[in-house]
Amino acid sequence: MSRTVTITGTRSTGHRPVTEYEALFREWLGPFEADAHFYIGGANGIDSLTLLWLAGNTDASLTVVVPSTVDQQPSEARQAITRVRTRVEEIVELGADTLNSDTYHARNRWMVDHTTMTIGFPRAGQLGSGTWQTLTYTRDQGKPHLIVPV
Repeated sequence: MSRTVTITGTRSTGHRPVTEYEALFREWLGPFEADAHFYIGGANGIDSLTLLWLAGNTDASLTVVVPSTVDQQPSEARQAITRVRTRVEEIVELGADTLNSDTYHARNRWMVDHTTMTIGFPRAGQLGSGTWQTLTYTRDQGKPHLIVPV
């Protein structure tokens, strides 16, 4: 059985070295990678870090979802997508006119609606973030969710 998994997480990742994120991804994404298709937002932070890790360390199927177009994403995110483009099965551009918290939340709901579970990497101590909104939406949809604070 193939799982479809939304990845959500904080954009604020500078408080840990990349090697710690890689260890977290190996522990918490690794067990799913053999039979999963991951849906990853195309933003900075956890989105870019998980995209690069999954593309470089697994054979999992990958879809990148952005609220508008890839060209409107921050530079770091565009670079991550470009770097692993040959590993990305699909890029979904939702066509929003502007980038703001509402369009990112809509993107996250779209991903949850198209997947069977969510793995979230919220910033420890931040309870009002978009990551938590996505995890709450997942729960409200009756879908499994895994929370890995960072």
